[in-house]
Amino acid sequence: MPVKSRHKVLLVEDVVALATTFGNHLENDGLEVHISHNAADALVHLNRNIYSLILLDLQLPDCDGLDFLRQIRQTGIDTKVIVVTSNASADRAVEAMQMGARDYLVKPLTPDRLLVTVRNTLELVSLEELVWNGNRRESFEGFIGASNVMQAIYSTIENISQSKATVFLSGESGTGKELCAEAIHRQSPRKERPFIAINCGAIPKDLIETELFGHVKGAFTGAISDRLGAASLADGGTLFLDEICEMEIALQTKLLRFLQTSTLQRVGSQKLERVDVRVICATNRDPYVEMVEGRFREDLYYRLNVIPVYLPPLREREDDAVLIANELLKIFSLEEDKRFDRISTAASASILDYSWPGNVRELGNVLRRVVVMHEGPVLEVGMLPDTLRTGQTKSQPSSDIVTAPAPENIAQPPDSNVMENSWVPEGQTLANLEREIIEATIQRCKGNITKAAVTLGVSPSTLYRKRSSWQG
Repeated sequence: MPVKSRHKVLLVEDVVALATTFGNHLENDGLEVHISHNAADALVHLNRNIYSLILLDLQLPDCDGLDFLRQIRQTGIDTKVIVVTSNASADRAVEAMQMGARDYLVKPLTPDRLLVTVRNTLELVSLEELVWNGNRRESFEGFIGASNVMQAIYSTIENISQSKATVFLSGESGTGKELCAEAIHRQSPRKERPFIAINCGAIPKDLIETELFGHVKGAFTGAISDRLGAASLADGGTLFLDEICEMEIALQTKLLRFLQTSTLQRVGSQKLERVDVRVICATNRDPYVEMVEGRFREDLYYRLNVIPVYLPPLREREDDAVLIANELLKIFSLEEDKRFDRISTAASASILDYSWPGNVRELGNVLRRVVVMHEGPVLEVGMLPDTLRTGQTKSQPSSDIVTAPAPENIAQPPDSNVMENSWVPEGQTLANLEREIIEATIQRCKGNITKAAVTLGVSPSTLYRKRSSWQG
């Protein structure tokens, strides 16, 4: 069995049988492979993961492969790309290479040809990382972190800052979405103009429109004077809309019109006002799921999701937790006039092993509490909260793990065949149970794979791949 590689490969191929075959060859070579059958699902994967390589079929059901390649390059994703085409026409391959593709393959292709091309490209990736490591940054625009995923975030911020395109930030609470928005603004030509932030989830729904667009005197009871909204105050600069998925559908329509026309209408006014703002929005939910389930307008999603940026949770950032903890320890010690100067080896291990569900924000709270309650100079493991000292390990959910309650159409077996306090029939394998759950969910969703994937918390490509393997 080959040694497991640290490289992730995104395979974008609409023919399920070919995707499964190619994926199996690559996995047998030790690579971690994620499969997408269309451009939309591939973008979701690219928004959630950092890949060493993209294998891109040029004939996709929802998008021309060259257009997709152009789109991901415009968003600042510089992952190596190998294009795959079913015809030997040189012009398509040449055009793809001119757009930044590293190599190309022509179907039908042998396993050896596939693996040699992929290996050669990944060797180049590894060499570039060696050079990159010499220029590795441990901090950038308020962020602290030296992990590979954060190096990619820093580069993305620099690449997209010069653009006027809308940015959609996503990630768990506490991952630094507002910090990222501010970094993009400070790196942009608009840095001398205002950065205005508005939290769509913290403002009452009957006030959000006036907070965003302003109002004129007499527009409603209590409007005793004209008032500029956040969009007007950000003119020439950046407007950051945090927790955008909390916005009601009615206001989403007005926001869409504002984005399309760059004009706004204050509450109570008939006058249209033109403003020049770059919009950055953020959510701690999955925006794609919100759209699929009807809580977020589809047209607004695609209007905002021009440049998607996913902020990774702390548990996926290698050793960054200890790096951040050391920096925060220095800051808090100065603020609290304490003598802390380092973290013990045992305490560092506990910090690394903990899953940090609250991310950097939770880590900051823990460090602040330790500094307030103790004198130093060493942060010992006994000073940490019980949750860290009990050895809770990192939790890294996999997109291929299906978790769901018992499907409604699986009948309760007799007590003799059921484990105590469980709906699971005795003797069932995990693979069989997973298949039953998936098929039952798809049936409840009336055959809609995308909706079933959202219900189960996995990507549509995962369900396509599993069903294909069952049919094989």
